[in-house]
Amino acid sequence: MNPLFIAATGMVAQQTRVDVIANNMANMNTTAYQKRRASFNDLIYSDKSRPDNIHSRASGVVPGGIASGMGVQVAAAYRINEQGSLAQTGNALDMAVQGRGYFEVTLANGEIAYTRAGGFQVDPGGNLVTHDGLLVGGGILVPPDAVEVTVNQSGEILALAPGADAPANIGQLLLTRFPNEGALTAIGDNLYQETDGSGVGLQGVPGTQGFGSILQGFIETSNVNPVEEIAKMVQAMRAYEINSKVIQTADQIMAPSQGR
Repeated sequence: MNPLFIAATGMVAQQTRVDVIANNMANMNTTAYQKRRASFNDLIYSDKSRPDNIHSRASGVVPGGIASGMGVQVAAAYRINEQGSLAQTGNALDMAVQGRGYFEVTLANGEIAYTRAGGFQVDPGGNLVTHDGLLVGGGILVPPDAVEVTVNQSGEILALAPGADAPANIGQLLLTRFPNEGALTAIGDNLYQETDGSGVGLQGVPGTQGFGSILQGFIETSNVNPVEEIAKMVQAMRAYEINSKVIQTADQIMAPSQGR
């Protein structure tokens, strides 16, 4: 009974869909989180051959054969690269990217990763770091006696020293964009790394052509719409129930008839 196995693949697929939706809901308050969507492929088809039929018209042939599907499988859980809303925090070291681009950070093992979560801070050594202590932009030193730190839309970091008339430029934040951002691999902690599918990252000055601008005192929120996710959760649950009904129906068909 193929319906048993076909419906089972449908239940597994909808279970995966619910898992993806649940992860989106769990991260709806995660800074710069990009929601995921599950996509599916139909499985191979079983061809049941039969002769072609001759049509009443001259040389008319009606193709014969029946292709019976074998179910569904999960193809991918791809990332939606829509920008989330920008929330004002008032913190001078919070930065959001308005448009395309990622901040570059250095991992503990020396590898490069990328993030849009711009909730930065200064470590005891004066380095601009993420909340996990990862260096931002290859290393930017903030003077410990700086009275005020400002970041303009082009990513220039300016620090005002005590008694100085004008702030001094202490560093430049660059953004990195990719030909295929959806192929970046997520490694957790709001971090992504380059892959062959994403293409080689291109660095540039914020606000120039193709790159977003920097907004100081803001952070990017997740792009998860809870109402949309709940609606998709209901759809997945209904699809799961329908597939379970198919299994029950197939079981009833296979059940031996009860004679009197």
